[in-house]
Parts: sequence; C-alpha cells; structure tokens
Amino acid sequence: MSEGSAPPAPLGELRSRLTQLHPVAIDLTLGRIERLLAALGHPERKLPPVIHVAGTNGKGSTVAFLRAILEATELKVHAYTSPHLVRVNETIRIAGRLVGDDQLLTALAHCERVNAGAPITLFEIETAAALWLFAQHPADVTLLEVGLGGRLDATNVIEHPLACVLTPIGIDHTEFLGPTIADIAAEKAGILRRGAPVIVAEQRDEAMEVIERDAKRLRAPLFACGQQWHVQLEHGRLAYQDERGLLDLTAPKLFGRHQIDNAGLAIATLRAQSRFTIPQDAYQAGLLAAEWPARMQRITSGKLLDDAPAGCELWLDGGHNADGGRVAAAALGDLEERVSRPLVLIAGMMANKDAAAFLANFTGLTRHLIAVSIPNRDGAMPPERLADAGRALGLRVELADDVRAALRRIASLAYELPPRILITGSLYLAGHVLSLNGTPPN
Repeated sequence: MSEGSAPPAPLGELRSRLTQLHPVAIDLTLGRIERLLAALGHPERKLPPVIHVAGTNGKGSTVAFLRAILEATELKVHAYTSPHLVRVNETIRIAGRLVGDDQLLTALAHCERVNAGAPITLFEIETAAALWLFAQHPADVTLLEVGLGGRLDATNVIEHPLACVLTPIGIDHTEFLGPTIADIAAEKAGILRRGAPVIVAEQRDEAMEVIERDAKRLRAPLFACGQQWHVQLEHGRLAYQDERGLLDLTAPKLFGRHQIDNAGLAIATLRAQSRFTIPQDAYQAGLLAAEWPARMQRITSGKLLDDAPAGCELWLDGGHNADGGRVAAAALGDLEERVSRPLVLIAGMMANKDAAAFLANFTGLTRHLIAVSIPNRDGAMPPERLADAGRALGLRVELADDVRAALRRIASLAYELPPRILITGSLYLAGHVLSLNGTPPN
C-alpha cells in the first residue's frame, strides 16, 4: 500500500464487495484466476516447493498431518485450506502463522485494485491473495488444498509441484464434477503434472483406473496405498510400510480409523519426495501434534455444554456426503465398542447434499435424529426435508429451532446413561457450532 493511501476497508465489508464481482454464470474455469495472477506478476511461480492435495474427503486432515510433520522437522510451511469454519483467516497460514487481519485486508485490497472490476469469484480472488502473500514471505514448503474438483480449481495453477496427492474420491458436487466416480476422479486427477510424484489413498476401482491412466500418460511416478505403501492400526499403534522399511508409530491424536489412512497418506507423500529428509521422530511428533477442528472433535469445554445433558459426550464432525458419514459412523462404532452410550444425532445440511445417503450410515447406531437449520447460510436444506429423509430410514425424528434448542431437548429426556451426541452434516454448521461454543479454531 502506498504511503498516504486510505487503510483497507474492514474485512467483512471488503469481502462483501468482492462477492459482487461473481460471474453471472456459475462455471469452473482457470481463465479468471490466470488473468489476475498474470496482472499480479505471477506469484504462483515464486512459491516454495508446492504439495498439492485434491480428493473428496480427508484433504484438510492430510494437510494438517503434512504441516505438523514438516514443522516438526523445523521447516517453515505456508498452507492454504478451505473452507474456513469461523474466520476466513483460518484458510491462510504464512510460515506457520494464521494470516493477520491487516495482512489479509492489504492482500485482498491489492487484488481488488489489480482485478479492476473484472468478473471473478470470491474463492478465486482469495486464492490469488494467498499466493501473493506466500510469494512475499520466505518458507520451505507450500501446501495447497483444492477447493472444488481439481482440473479447473483456482489452486490448479502450479506448473511444477513437488508432489500431487489424492485423498479418497467419492460422490460429491456432481453438478460440477459429473455423476460418476470415474467422472469425478478425472476432475480430481487434473492436478497431476508431468514427472511429479502422485501419492494416492485407497480408492474405488473406477477411480484408480482413471488415476493410473493419467499418471502413466504424464509419466508421473505413482505411489498408491495397497501397492507401493501400506498403513494400518496394529495394537493401538500406526504401522506404515513401504519399500524403504517399516515405521512403528503412536497413533495420531486426531480421532477415527480414517485418520490412520490420512496420516499414512501424509507419510507416504513425504517419503515419495526427495527435496527434504524427514527423520522418524518428526513423523511421530507430527502425528501427535496435528489438529484439524470439526473432524470428529470432542467438545469438552465451552458454552454449549451448559445446554447439553450432564455427563454427556459431545462430538462435532463436518462430514456432509455419503463417505463422510461412513467414516464418522465408523468412528462412533469404535467409541461404542469402548463405552456403550445411547447416540443422538443433531444434523443440518446444505440443500445440494444427499441427506438419505449421509444419514443411512448411522441407522445401525441410533434411532434418534434432531434436524436443525444452518443459520445465515443461503442454500441450506430446510430441516423438514432433512427430517423426511430421516423418517424414510426409520429414524425417530424431531425438529429444533437451533443447536442449543436441540441440546436442551436431549437434556430433557430420561436416559439411563448420559448420551453420546454428534452434531454433523455440514462444515458450515460446524463453524456455527464452534462460534456458538466460544471455541474458534486458532
């Protein structure tokens, strides 16, 4: 910002103004961000080595493990993730620190001036701002999480990544990515680059066929779970093995058997690259340090516990598609094996999600669903529609005005044991819950 210029507008006002630049038609294209990045002087070409992560579920957790392991190696890490839960600052970490309000205001205001009123989406201009900030600050590694899809996502502007990573691919965003697993896999695999190693989580056969074809075409070395590397939970510990040997590690702090897979994918990624040497104790330290809010997160303090039943277990998960529901249900099943409690779901979803496919995962664990709305969110599913999906699955369904009312309703019921409660269905709902609870991510 030049000397004497006015300070940037407050962040909320600026972001609201930027939303007015949204193209008339909703489409996926790289043209808009490529134009803006060129006008910014191509910051995407000035980044530290980039690890690019795409997939349907597990992207954020995998990035969290990557960042924690790299930082345990005393490397400085830029990270760009989405969406945010409470504050947009959560999406950008500059050399390990969340971007400050003034930094973000300056970057977005600069991008707004350079964009000069041309059509662009908010995600595209925020991605450009992140890359512009990263290019100005020294670091050793950049972690980029794809926002939607891959091939035409705003993050897909890196010509020579250090590694490309594909988490499990499932059905989601079919209106943009296509109706089949193969269609969606082709979009996700669009981040692959010639010669760059591609590290792949366990996939459905249809997805793996697409990935293998594209990797072969690009002569990209393939490191696939179940082929070049293996990970599993053995006697409460994480066992990882590849051609370089066996790692016997304490299980990650992040809860759920799916986090074993995400941790294994992060380990495989760092062992597939040759730029940095990662000592074994850094892998261990990273697994124990990694945090990723609203992914089977146990809420043990905060305002919401005042409304919840005394002695209950309160959990929060942002899963919102069939596969996200499956891994959350598996984690709940593990909890049930340890300590049996009655389970109640509090759920709110976006209208473009398949509520029946999501809820079907929980029918063997609970019969009680309380449907809520997602406040202040355009495109939220009406609770009545979510309730209908639950009833069709044989669930006992109630409606509540909001999460706090749902918790008070559960507290009014007579349970022999304090219940286990999962609030789930949307990352937007999860962000609202963390804000209500007074425990935003940091």
